[in-house]
Amino acid sequence: MNTLFDADPDAGAGGLQARGDPIGGRGGTADGQEHPLAVRVRPRSLEQFVGQSHLLAPGSALRTAIERGSAHSMVLYGPPGSGKTTLARIVAERSGAAFEELSAVAAGRAEVRAVIERAAHRRDTSGGQTVLFLDEIHRFNKAQQDALLPAVEEGPVTLIGAPTENPALRVNGARLSRLRVYALQALTPEEVGTVLRRAAAGAAGVEVEALAAGAADPQGDALAVEEEAFDFLAARSEGDARTALNALELAASTAAELGEARVSLQRVEDALQRRAVLYDKKGDRHYDYISAWIKATRGSDPDASLYYLAVMLEGGEDPRFIVRRMVILASEDIGNADPGALSVATAAAHAVEHVGLPEARYALAQAAIYLSLAPKSDAAGRALSAAERHVREHGAAPVPGQLRSGPRPGQDRGGYDNPHRHPGHLSSQQLLPEGVAGERFYEPDEAEAELAARLQRIRQERGREAR
Repeated sequence: MNTLFDADPDAGAGGLQARGDPIGGRGGTADGQEHPLAVRVRPRSLEQFVGQSHLLAPGSALRTAIERGSAHSMVLYGPPGSGKTTLARIVAERSGAAFEELSAVAAGRAEVRAVIERAAHRRDTSGGQTVLFLDEIHRFNKAQQDALLPAVEEGPVTLIGAPTENPALRVNGARLSRLRVYALQALTPEEVGTVLRRAAAGAAGVEVEALAAGAADPQGDALAVEEEAFDFLAARSEGDARTALNALELAASTAAELGEARVSLQRVEDALQRRAVLYDKKGDRHYDYISAWIKATRGSDPDASLYYLAVMLEGGEDPRFIVRRMVILASEDIGNADPGALSVATAAAHAVEHVGLPEARYALAQAAIYLSLAPKSDAAGRALSAAERHVREHGAAPVPGQLRSGPRPGQDRGGYDNPHRHPGHLSSQQLLPEGVAGERFYEPDEAEAELAARLQRIRQERGREAR
């Protein structure tokens, strides 16, 4: 059966090679079964690698080491599908080393010893080096991790560990001190889209633009992929390129079995087991849903707030766009009725920047609930608007001499009465310019009762309001 991913097993268009064995080779396995698409189109060079620009920028330590073929032991820490295995294979290939791969979920000390023995034999007989890629290294216990120490220190093995949990918590200190730790990030939707389009174009042997337009391979060896299908997988795979590729492969296989001429949005929805959300990040829905979220949160309905938040996240909205609105709402609609709201919103913004999706959605949900249930006040915004309106209508009055920053020729200065020198840290000195004194811009509302009482007391103590 012809599918989208039937390709020349030795080389594919678009700079991708269909590969079977760990480094190079054909697309089949020992039992005649074909490798998954994610394996067949795995990049073999840094030029083909997508993502992790913070680690692989020109001149960076890791990129330089790879380009020079000088492999060193390291930990590649990051979420699934971020390129840990691919990067480890590129390290091995550029250094000319043999590549051994174990999973700490299934391997034990015997398997580790066998790798070490082969590595030592390889070094002693041919001078060859060995890269051991140990997936889920954090699952090894202390004894298993200690078994690796001599081999890494004595040189026959270059170890590349790939935990999905914080290595500082799960990898023993002696082991970790001998490794460089590189933190990988989940791929962005744009990067996942690039992986998908390259995979489809490389395997089908046609241009990406032709695939998106619906053109099929003239020999019948390929199925077209709708542009919406690419976009959906890129947005909904949560930065996991392997998940996106597996879903695309399943969708293409299903479409081929059903005799369909193209891989549709419906097919990739079914393959990923998620529904596509009708959401346009650049159109009316983009603004409609954020508007609905703001109004629901302002209206103190946490269920509605969470619903509209979920629609935006499922639709692939930029979380930074959402959290900026949270910060704005915290001051515009809550203000001093609950000053902690701004701290919660800015903390959520920090989480979005430094954690990213999918984990940052918990911080967004926490903030949405807090902002919904917080007491509401728009007094701060109204007060500023009143002050701005006065300035526009009357202009800016000169600053009183006692408040100026320094002496100026021909101008009076001095006489500032420091409130810290008075009981209660309050001075009766007039602080507004002449002609503005007596104006009231800030009027606390009922949600700011404590501030209203404090303001009343201060004005009375300063002699600015009748007792």
